[in-house]
Amino acid sequence: MVGMAMMTGLIGFGEAGRTFMEAGDWVAGCRVYDIKTDRAETRGANLADYAASQADGRETMAEIVNGADLLLSLVTADQALAAAEAAAADLSPGTLYCDMNSIAPQTKQAAAHLIEAVGGHYVDVAVMAPVDPARLAVPLLLSGARAQSAAETLAALGFSNIRVVGDRVGRASSIKMIRSVMVKGLEALSAECVLAAEAAGVREEVIASLDASEKPKPWDSRVDYNLDRMMVHGLRRAAEMEEVVKTLDGLSTGSVMTRGTVERQRTIGALGLIRPDAGLPAKIEQIDAAQMSAKGKQNA
Repeated sequence: MVGMAMMTGLIGFGEAGRTFMEAGDWVAGCRVYDIKTDRAETRGANLADYAASQADGRETMAEIVNGADLLLSLVTADQALAAAEAAAADLSPGTLYCDMNSIAPQTKQAAAHLIEAVGGHYVDVAVMAPVDPARLAVPLLLSGARAQSAAETLAALGFSNIRVVGDRVGRASSIKMIRSVMVKGLEALSAECVLAAEAAGVREEVIASLDASEKPKPWDSRVDYNLDRMMVHGLRRAAEMEEVVKTLDGLSTGSVMTRGTVERQRTIGALGLIRPDAGLPAKIEQIDAAQMSAKGKQNA
């Protein structure tokens, strides 16, 4: 098997790293390093994790980077760039570096610069769903000059849901990061809504009202409709949402998401686009043009 023949290194041994290794049959050929082994308070637990997963845990980054054909980086977002910098210090030319961390495209591009400066091949990998329970079937988006060869290599390791989305580092992560605006934003909005509803003693009524609302449409149609309403009624809706802020603040449950809604509604409503063009692309073009015009007047 290709995965077994390759010298593979795993940077980071959190939930994702453990899940992938335990799901594949390439564990025996993979060396692992996690920064937690450098810290006295986490070293013991981390070594125990290695043992439980039969992982070949190493003491330093250099031990897994030296001679590696493939490196998978799965660290916390705040450590992703530091991990690339540390790996680059001992990287061999031609090593395939798959950055699977959930970070901004700008951060991935900075990491790519570090890896490619020493002859490595950097690939932007976006993990598009929780790794548990999907495991090796988790959807992966890949971008970068070596994305296609990386896709073949990852498939050899057992990953089964891979799609190449372009040859530019940052494209895959852009899809994930911008999608998170909606996915994580809806989570935060639902929390802000239900906590206030509970505090006000109206949770069941609020949820029933939401269930009775119009059923979801495809996102393209839904966003088109939402922009239409904001362009025409944004100022009025912003004023209404200011009252929602007062409601939530009165309950002391928090209103940070709703305050953002006020700002976004007011910003789009203030553009004066009371006759939106038909179709989502046309509306986006209208908004972009109006915002550019407003900025030009401010800078004049």
